[in-house]
Amino acid sequence: MPGLVSVKTPPGSTPLRIHVSDENQEELSSSNNRRSTSRTPIPKRTSSPSPSTASRSRPSPGTSSGGKKKIEKKPEIDETALDNPDLGPFLLKQARDTIASGDSPIKALDFAIRASKSFERCCSDEPRNLELAMSLHVVAAIYCSLGRFEEAIPVLEQAIMVPDVTKGSDHSLAAFSGYMQLGDTHSMLGQLDRSISCYDSGLKIQIEALGESDPRVAETCRYLAEANVQAMQFDQAEVLCKQTLEIHREHSAPASLEEAADRRLMALVCEAKGDYESALEHLVLASMAMIAAGQDNEIAAIDVGIGDLYLSLSRFDEAVFAYQKALTVFKSIKGDNHPSVASVFVRLADLYYKTGKFRESKSYCESALRIYTKPVPGTTSEEIAGGLTEISAIYEAVNEPEEALKLLQKAMKLLDDTPGQRSTIAGIEAQMGVMFYMVGRYSDARNSFESGVTKLRASGEKKSAFFGVVLNQMGLSCVQLYKIDEAAELFEEARGILEQECGPFDPETLGVYSNLAATYDAMGRVEDAIEILEHILKVREEKLGTANPDVDDEKKRLAELLKEAGRSRNKKAKSLTNLLDSTSQRMKKEVNKRWSGLGFKS
Repeated sequence: MPGLVSVKTPPGSTPLRIHVSDENQEELSSSNNRRSTSRTPIPKRTSSPSPSTASRSRPSPGTSSGGKKKIEKKPEIDETALDNPDLGPFLLKQARDTIASGDSPIKALDFAIRASKSFERCCSDEPRNLELAMSLHVVAAIYCSLGRFEEAIPVLEQAIMVPDVTKGSDHSLAAFSGYMQLGDTHSMLGQLDRSISCYDSGLKIQIEALGESDPRVAETCRYLAEANVQAMQFDQAEVLCKQTLEIHREHSAPASLEEAADRRLMALVCEAKGDYESALEHLVLASMAMIAAGQDNEIAAIDVGIGDLYLSLSRFDEAVFAYQKALTVFKSIKGDNHPSVASVFVRLADLYYKTGKFRESKSYCESALRIYTKPVPGTTSEEIAGGLTEISAIYEAVNEPEEALKLLQKAMKLLDDTPGQRSTIAGIEAQMGVMFYMVGRYSDARNSFESGVTKLRASGEKKSAFFGVVLNQMGLSCVQLYKIDEAAELFEEARGILEQECGPFDPETLGVYSNLAATYDAMGRVEDAIEILEHILKVREEKLGTANPDVDDEKKRLAELLKEAGRSRNKKAKSLTNLLDSTSQRMKKEVNKRWSGLGFKS
């Protein structure tokens, strides 16, 4: 889809698995699960299993494995008996056996908490006890399985203070697992910055224990890179991807599956940074590795990514060929009504829209909607919501905002308002805000943007370029409602973020400068407006040349303000409608280019 920024959907929901083994040295390695590539410059949020003992899945709170809530009596154990050094290991074993049997997690939690208390009492002279760390990890994992993530965090923060990494690999393992599990828990709460900080600490410990070139380090690097992609921190993700490739190049055979996974992630990062040629090269190499391994389903997924890149490069015939290849495989392997088939239909609809074949585009949209309306068993609500969001972007692009709004509202109803989903919902609310703005419902637009901004602040995305763009759009909605002071605050915050993330000369940053100058003028801060316009004019002349229409517009605006600044200070303030008319009209013309890709791409 056309557009500036999109946010990804959070991980799919699978039952949380708790595993505590006596021989746990393997936990210094990470999962080998792969992520699929995304179709847009800002890729879809996905996840893979964590290297820690806690899964990143979204458990069903308060239910046992049988699906029915059980009421259990707590085991009657005298608190004074916790001083017995043999009780801790016994209780920890009971907790593990309860988990393994699928019995009540409440009972397992009680055993694990009592075990940790016993270990804590019995190692008062030696607080750095690994059995205490293990019991705390189990307590936290059970809290997560019950959906009580906030309660798991202080337990894990205590757990990571127990090991002493200078005392050997066992302590390093415990510290590593603790940081990774803590990162997973913050991720489930939508706290991406804290999550990445924990993963980074875990990686440093793992490198100290195993060395920089160990294959297990590569898996953790990839996991951290994926988290950085989710947070739209692509420079950091690129560094980690390169490190992962180097390690696998040293330890794996040429064109290995490990290298293919690394290249798919690197392609995702390159695409997000606008380097489509490099991204295409990585995907072609990954495809060759998958062909050698006979992984037809993965080959089809890569073909979809290749088609996306050809589309970004305006190589439409090659994009169609890649999509059709993937479509044939998905239909033969998964069936005609699988969401993977629908996702390819959406891409073909986008391609035909961009080539001016609107009838074909709408036909493919309708085919995708038929699949999403009657999904096959096993299709997640996140998949359907993502597909509806993509289709709504096409309806927006063909100037059918009301239909686009209906699809977005359906997508919203499919998603639970849980911490892990809030970034997804915030992106949909931002796209709905654009639709409301386009149809002149400015109050609804402002409210929708405000709700999205609140969720993005809570999820740790308040420093991303996407957040800056949403603030700018909310500011424009406030302008239309004559809330000038609020608009100025939003434009100022957006300017600071976009200057940091995109640079002062980026077109989006300059657009915010222009909006801010007009707002300052409306507030009577003419000198501030003149200063900003002089900066904009200088940059536009250098980048676009003096004959560009945008440069001419800025010249006229600046000349008008300079003339006005020479008048007496008691002059009447300029009409806000006249002041921001040109900015508002320009935004409306460019809204498809800037915003139609907002949402979650698969």
